[in-house]
Amino acid sequence: MEKNRIMIDTSAYAAFFRGHAEVKMCLQQADEIFLNSIIIGELIAGFSMGRQETRNRAILQEFLSSARVQTLVIDEETAERYGAIVSYLRRKGTPIPTNDLWIAASAMQHGLKILTTDKHYAEIPQVITEYYQSKG
Repeated sequence: MEKNRIMIDTSAYAAFFRGHAEVKMCLQQADEIFLNSIIIGELIAGFSMGRQETRNRAILQEFLSSARVQTLVIDEETAERYGAIVSYLRRKGTPIPTNDLWIAASAMQHGLKILTTDKHYAEIPQVITEYYQSKG
């Protein structure tokens, strides 16, 4: 049986901890959950601007220590996919945020579905997304 392997982006991580029911169920059903350093950097940047940085960092560390969670490395192969996605979107005239391009490239490289509350991933045919509308 094929494993349920997903990459969560920053929006999905936040939605999960805000109790978003569909995102929560998707993560509970995943056999393997992946993040990369871009996602972790976005989370840490967000934490540093909030009032509960220490608490949020501890929650992130606990999440990352789960046996089902892995952190992917951004490497030259990821960069090749990033370049292909950027080139495609520029020709199409539909740019999306740079960090999300790196997240998509990483998901593409590892054959992962992206769990997100950001619609713009749908502009990238090279990746499969599981989109859930943000609940606020």
